[in-house]
Amino acid sequence: MNQYVTGAIIKELRENKKLTQANLAEMLCISDKTISKWETGKGYPDISLLEPLAKTLGVSITELLAGEAVVNANVSSNMLRSKFYVCPICGNVLHSMGESVIHCHGVQLTPEEAEPCDEHHMPKVEIIEDEYFFTIDHEMTRTHYISFVAAISPDRFQLVKLYPEWNAEVRFRINGVQKIYYYCNRAGLFYYNCSRKRKQS
Repeated sequence: MNQYVTGAIIKELRENKKLTQANLAEMLCISDKTISKWETGKGYPDISLLEPLAKTLGVSITELLAGEAVVNANVSSNMLRSKFYVCPICGNVLHSMGESVIHCHGVQLTPEEAEPCDEHHMPKVEIIEDEYFFTIDHEMTRTHYISFVAAISPDRFQLVKLYPEWNAEVRFRINGVQKIYYYCNRAGLFYYNCSRKRKQS
């Protein structure tokens, strides 16, 4: 967030609602000149107006302060569009099925960028009856460990939280799982494509 509230987002949201500056001003009981000042960056809304402004524009206060609207283009909520957020302060793991504005401990989180598994984070995935058995030869100490493993299919999300001194192994019901994501607290988020495992079977 570079500014308190950006005029550009106020204008964009107002126009999306098919409101004129005068319409919005009337709804907030202020002058249309005030709206004009906000949208041209010559002034900012008073903190007491943030809640009614956000409500009138149809967004959360968080979206308004973030300076961008969250547009849910994924109406069907396809799990394959999953995004993972990890709080750098408490290690909290949050999940969304699309674009979100997420905060934890006062920090706005950005989604982790998943990378293909590399030679230092190469898991072993076996099919045992109707389950994937995921294991990885990885340090599991208090300072370096795999934090979570998640299996994603188009309609299901399975997540297992791991902790230091545990074994880095997890079982998931296959149930159409296409990718397995896993997070190293030092190296970040990785994924394993399960389609290649099914081809080998």
